[in-house]
Amino acid sequence: MVKGRRRLTSQEKVAVLRRHLLDKVAVSELCEEHGIKPTVFYRWQKQFFENGARAFDRDRGGLEKHLEKKIAELHEKLARKNEVLSELLDENMFLKQRVRSGLGLGASFLRGPGQKQV
Repeated sequence: MVKGRRRLTSQEKVAVLRRHLLDKVAVSELCEEHGIKPTVFYRWQKQFFENGARAFDRDRGGLEKHLEKKIAELHEKLARKNEVLSELLDENMFLKQRVRSGLGLGASFLRGPGQKQV
């Protein structure tokens, strides 16, 4: 009779690795006890150490949301600056055209918007 493949949960895999790392149980003994090959054990160990940094990432989703919000704010600020710059360039071009055409600025322009003529 052929024995099927036994699947260990992630908690069981960590427990096996912990016994090796903390209790100094030999890899061969653990492999015999759990019916796994040493290559499988070392693959688990490699995966464990490669993904270990995730254990220290507490609120990664919150950080990503914060960064996305900050990026959106910066995009809005940049868009507003572009609008202001565009308005200033338009006004500059208008004034240059008036000066070139000989109309000059005149007293009405110097008063500014909303001021009454005396």
